[in-house]
Amino acid sequence: QCCVCSLKEEDCGEQEMKDSNESDGGSVNNNNNNIRRKMVSPGAGEHPLQYNYTFWYSRRTPSRPANTQSYEQNIRQMGTVASVEQFWKFYSHLVRPGDLTGHSDFHLFKEGIKPMWEDEANKNGGKWIIRLRKGLASRFWENIILAMLGEQFMVGEEICGVVVSIRFQEDILSIWNKTANDQVTTSRIRDTLRRVLNLPPNTIMEYKTHNDSLKDNSSFRNTKITL
Repeated sequence: QCCVCSLKEEDCGEQEMKDSNESDGGSVNNNNNNIRRKMVSPGAGEHPLQYNYTFWYSRRTPSRPANTQSYEQNIRQMGTVASVEQFWKFYSHLVRPGDLTGHSDFHLFKEGIKPMWEDEANKNGGKWIIRLRKGLASRFWENIILAMLGEQFMVGEEICGVVVSIRFQEDILSIWNKTANDQVTTSRIRDTLRRVLNLPPNTIMEYKTHNDSLKDNSSFRNTKITL
């Protein structure tokens, strides 16, 4: 299985992530304006998405201390989609989150937004967090990205992207928004999450601002919990 792009083996000839880090580690470190890539647009007769979205993949060794530089070196841009058809073609070749191992993450973000706390679109925002028991990640990940692509959250441009984080004891789903202090918007995102994921009424929902994550260098600790 290919680690760098997490595509099924027959669809990807890339090397393991550690080799990729050595060969092209600077490609993601550059500003978005400096990344050379052709613009992705819908093909003839395809159904355009409201926004283009980019898939990212990251993996790290938990025993190594995390910091911004090491995180940026371990995250890889996999591909961008502009239409419903392009999404399904790309998605059908991705390894399912439930089949990933170790400390791995899939990210699907609007094109031009890096899945990093410091990104201009993210720095004043935060994320809702849902902790899943093992075995549920693949289904919940598909449901949340379809809700995002289908503009079901009805909060304008507030949604930045979604992440599924595979961990040893649990898996974690999160959705990032731009404005953490907009309680009306964050509440609407929470309520929509409950609906599209069909969550039980007693499901614990956690929210954390990216500013707090920067302070404690943690994605999922010290969250604000609501029911």
